[in-house]
Amino acid sequence: MEGSNAIVKNSSGSNDNGENGISGSDRRPPNPISGVYRQSLSYGRPLSPTSCRKCLVRHPSLVPSRTSDISLEGLSINSYGTEFTPVPRSGAWTDIGSRSTMEDVYVRTDDFMHDYRLKNANQGPSAFYGVFDGHGGKHAADFACYHLPRFIAEDEDFPLEIDRVIASAFLQTDTAFAEACSLDVDLASGTTALAALVIGSSLVVANAGDCRAVLCRRGKAIEMSRDHKPVCSKEKSRIEASGGYVYDGYLNGQLNVARALGDWHMDGLKCQNGGPLSAEPELKTTTLTEEDEFLIIGCDGIWDVFRSQNAVDFARRRLQEHNDPVLCSRDLVDEALKRKSGDNLSVVVVCFQSQPPPNLVVPRGRVHRSISAEGLKELQSFLDNLKE
Repeated sequence: MEGSNAIVKNSSGSNDNGENGISGSDRRPPNPISGVYRQSLSYGRPLSPTSCRKCLVRHPSLVPSRTSDISLEGLSINSYGTEFTPVPRSGAWTDIGSRSTMEDVYVRTDDFMHDYRLKNANQGPSAFYGVFDGHGGKHAADFACYHLPRFIAEDEDFPLEIDRVIASAFLQTDTAFAEACSLDVDLASGTTALAALVIGSSLVVANAGDCRAVLCRRGKAIEMSRDHKPVCSKEKSRIEASGGYVYDGYLNGQLNVARALGDWHMDGLKCQNGGPLSAEPELKTTTLTEEDEFLIIGCDGIWDVFRSQNAVDFARRRLQEHNDPVLCSRDLVDEALKRKSGDNLSVVVVCFQSQPPPNLVVPRGRVHRSISAEGLKELQSFLDNLKE
C-alpha cells in the first residue's frame, strides 16, 4: 500500500525515533513465517476475518469484556457526538535495556483509515497504536504487530461494531499464529498486546497482558487498561475455572501474565477449546474532550519503575518544554533506564492537540484568619481609648 505513513518497529534492539522503523503498511518487519505457511497466509493477502472467525472457539470461563463510559454501536465516521476533534500526533522510542535480546515491537499510524486504504478515509480523525512485548522469542510479537491492525481494518463491521471487531481481531491473530507454529515449530513464542484506536472523538483501548495505556486528562492519570497478572483476583478466578492454577505468582508456574497471544507450545496453557491463558482482550472506551492532552502506551519495562500518575507528571513537564512526542518518548525511556528498569523498554506517546499541555493554575482559596483572645483584649482596649 504505497504512500502509507504507518510506522512498524521491528525487534532490532536499537533506539528508535520512528525514522528507523518500517514506513508503509505494504512493507513488513522481518518475516517470522515459514515458506510453506507463507503460501496460505501471505503478507499481501492476510487471512480473511471470515475464514478465521469460523475456527475460533471461546472457552466458557471467559467472561465477555465490555466497554466503559460510552457505547460505539451505531457510530458512523461522520457523527462523532462532541465538538472536540482530536489531532493525533505521535512518537515512540525503544531500548534493549539490560536484556541480551530485544523482543518489544510497536506500530503507530496517525491516519489509520488512509494508511490501510479504508473507505471514509477523509471523514475524520482515525489512528492506531500498538505495543507488543514478546517472550520466549520475538516471532509472536512481530506477527501480532503486523497482522492485528489488518484483521481490524479488513472486518466489514469496522468501525460500527468496534468493540466486537477488536476483540475478534485479537482472537484471529492468536489462531493464525497457532497455524503458523504448527508448520514451523521454530516460531514458538508468545506476546502481550495492547492496541489503542482513535476514531473520531472516541478512544478505544484493548489489552491482553501487562502493557499499559494511561490517558492524561488535564494532568490527571486515567488508566485505560488493567495489568493482567495471574495474582489478580479476577484473573485468578478465571484461571482456576479454566483448569489452571497460580503458583508463586506464575500461571501454571510458567508465565507471569494471565493473558497473551501465542504460547501454544506451553503445556496446559492453551487448547482449541480454551485454557487458562486467554487471548481475549479487555476493552475500555472514552470520549475525548478538550481536557484530554495525551496518551502513554508502554510495555511493562516502563511501568516497573513508573507509577501511572508519575509517568503522566513526567511526560507532561517534558511536553510543556518541547511539545514533541518523539522526544517525550525518549525522555521516558531514558528516565526508566536511570531508574534501573531491568527489561526491554518501549513507549508510544500520542498527543491529541497541537498545543503543549497548559500550565495548571490552582485557584487560591479564601484565607480564613482568626484572632487570639489576647488580640481581642488589645483591640477592645484600643477601641475603649478612642471613646475617651
